[in-house]
Amino acid sequence: MARSSKTSLFTADLIVPAIGDAFRKLDPRELIRNPVMFTTAVVALLLTVLLIVGHDGLAASFKLQLVVWLWLTVLFGTFAEALAEGRGKAQAASLRATKAELTAKRLKSDGARFDNVPASQLKKGDVVLVQTGDLIPSDGEVISGVASVNEAAITGESAPVIREAGGDRSAVTAGTRVISDEIRVRVTVNPGQGFLDRMIALVEGAERQKTPNEIALTLLLVGLTIIFLIAVATIPGFASYAGGSVPVSILAALLITLIPTTIAALLSAIGIAGMDRLVRFNVLAKSGRAVEAAGDVDVLLLDKTGTITIGDRQATEFRPVGDVNIGELAEAALMASLADETPEGRSIVVLAREKFGLTTAVLPEGAEVIPFTAQTRISGVNTGGRVIQKGAVQAILRANPEAGTTAAATELRRVTDEIGRAGGTPLAVAVDGRLLGAIFLKDIVKAGIRERFGELRQMGIRTVMITGDNPLTAASIAAESGVDDFLAEATPEDKLALIRKEQQGGKLVAMCGDGTNDAPALAQADVGVAMNTGTQAAREAGNMVDLDSDPTKLIEVVGLGKQLLMTRGALTTFSVANDVAKYFAIIPAMFIVLYPGLGVLNVMGLATPQSAILSAIIFNALIIPCLVPLALRGVKYKPMGAGPLLARNLAIYGLGGLIAPFIGIKLIDLAVNGLGLA
Repeated sequence: MARSSKTSLFTADLIVPAIGDAFRKLDPRELIRNPVMFTTAVVALLLTVLLIVGHDGLAASFKLQLVVWLWLTVLFGTFAEALAEGRGKAQAASLRATKAELTAKRLKSDGARFDNVPASQLKKGDVVLVQTGDLIPSDGEVISGVASVNEAAITGESAPVIREAGGDRSAVTAGTRVISDEIRVRVTVNPGQGFLDRMIALVEGAERQKTPNEIALTLLLVGLTIIFLIAVATIPGFASYAGGSVPVSILAALLITLIPTTIAALLSAIGIAGMDRLVRFNVLAKSGRAVEAAGDVDVLLLDKTGTITIGDRQATEFRPVGDVNIGELAEAALMASLADETPEGRSIVVLAREKFGLTTAVLPEGAEVIPFTAQTRISGVNTGGRVIQKGAVQAILRANPEAGTTAAATELRRVTDEIGRAGGTPLAVAVDGRLLGAIFLKDIVKAGIRERFGELRQMGIRTVMITGDNPLTAASIAAESGVDDFLAEATPEDKLALIRKEQQGGKLVAMCGDGTNDAPALAQADVGVAMNTGTQAAREAGNMVDLDSDPTKLIEVVGLGKQLLMTRGALTTFSVANDVAKYFAIIPAMFIVLYPGLGVLNVMGLATPQSAILSAIIFNALIIPCLVPLALRGVKYKPMGAGPLLARNLAIYGLGGLIAPFIGIKLIDLAVNGLGLA
C-alpha cells in the first residue's frame, strides 16, 4: 500500500476517472445525500427548461450562461467528492488483486492432512497450515508454531515481523506472506468479514458514514437553504409592490448565490480525504466518528510494555531471598517458565540455562500447567507434588497469605523495591507457598518517547501510563518517559474503571492496546487504537487499527483528527464569510432599479443587475475548485491552544472569506461587461 501523503492530487490517473465519476454522481439518488447540491441541480434543471421554453424577457445567451455555470457548480461539487474517493479506489483495486490470489491448506480433523481450497470457502474455526512462501488465506490467530511474516501488502513495509502462538503477537492478517518456517492458524472470521474486506470497503468510501458533526453541519446548511428559499420566494411580491418584476431565471440564480453551496460542495470531500490521510498513514479507522473523536481527545491511556518501553522484557538476574540458593531459584523459575510462550518466559529459560547450566527442556510427564490470567497474574506448574508459581509480587503474596508474614516476604519486598527503582519489573517465585526470590525483568524506554509526550502536552492532552507492574517500577518508568500520570498493578477492570471515571468527568479518552486483556478498555474508550500485531480480540474491540503497530503513532492520529476538524471549521468559516460578502456585493446592484435608494450600498460599482447575478454565479462556481486542494490536503495543524487557533482561523479564513467575493466578483463583472456577456 502506498504510504506517502504528499503524492500529487492532480495527476491524470486521478483526475480522468474523477471526471467520469463526477457525471455519474449527478444521479438524483446520489445527489439527494447532499441537499444543498441537490437544490442547485434542481435549479439548474429548471433554468435549462426555461432556456428551452423562453418567454421570460431575458436574452437566450444570458440564460445559457446561467445554465452552464449552475451545472458547473454541481459538477465541481461532485468532482471534489470523486477526486477524494479516487485514491481509495486505487488502493482497493490493489487489495482486491491480493485477495483474489488467496488459497488455503485447510487441515483435516486428524491435523496431519490438508485440502487445498479457495480462501473464500474458509469458515470461522477452520485451522489452516501456512508454510514458507504461502499467503495467509484469512484473518486468524496462530495456534502452533512461529514464523517470519512479510506484511508489506497491508502496511507497505517489507521488514518481516514475528508471529507466534501465545502472547499478544498471535494475530495474522489475510494477504500477508510467511517467509520462513510454518504456522497453524485458526480462522477467526467468516467469508467477507475479514480485515482485507473491511479495508477495501473503507478505503473505497463505501462504508463511510457521516459523523455527528457532519450531520449537524448538514442540517444547518439545509436550514439556511430553506430560509433563503423562503426569502427569494417573497421577492416577486416586493417587486410587484414597487411596480416592477423579477424574472424567474434571475430569482433561481439568486437563490444559488445565497445558499451555502461552497461548504456543501466540499463537506463530503473533507471527510473522505480525512479518512484517506489516515489510511495513508497506515491507520485504519472503522468510522469517521473515531477520526473526529481523535481530534478532541483529552486523555491518552497507553500500555507500558511495547508502547512506552520497547517490549519483550528480558530476564537479566535472579535475586534469591533468605537462605535460598540462587541455583534453586533459577531451577524453579525455569520449571515455571517452560510452558510460558511469552518473550519474557522464554528469556527466563534462556537465562537459567546460560548462567546456571540447567538443561531441562520439557516438563515432566503428568505435569499440570498453571496458565496465566489477567485476574490471577500468576503462571507456573504443578509437578511431582510441588506447586511452582511465578508472577507479580502482590499476586504471589495474595495466593500464599501465610508467606506474607515471614521474614522472606519482608526481604522480597525490599528486593522488588530495588528492582522497581532501577526501572525493572520484578516477578516473584514461590514453591509450595515458600518464597524463593525475584526475577529481574528489564524494561527499556523507547528513544524519543519523552519528546513525543511533550508534543501531546502541547496539544492539551494528558498522558496516563497503564501497567501491571508495582507502583515503584511504574513510577520509575513514568518519570523516565515523561508521562503525566500512571496506573500501577492495573487489571482489565481497573482500566475500564479509569476510562469511565474520565468519561464521566466530560473527557474524551483514547486508549492504545494489543492484548486480549486490553479489549474491554479499547471498546469503552472513545478512540481505541489496536495494534495490528495484537490479538484478534483487540483488533475487533478498537475503532482504529494501526497497521504498523507503533503505539506512539497515536500522536499523529490525534494530529490528523485535529486537522480534519480544523479543515472543516476553516472552510465553513470561509464559506459563511464568503456568503455574507456576496449578499452585500450583489443584492444592492440587483435591486437598484426597483429601490434606487440601494444604490448607496453598491460599493463595488457593479454595472447592471444582470452582470451582478452572472458574476456572482461564476464566482460561486469557480471558488469550489479553487478550494478543492485545501479540502483534500487539509489545513496544516500546529499544536496550540483553542484561543489562538480560533483567532488564526478567523484572521485567515474569516477575513479571507469576506474579502475574496468583493475582489472576485468585481473582476468577473469587469470581464463580463468588457466581453459583452451580459
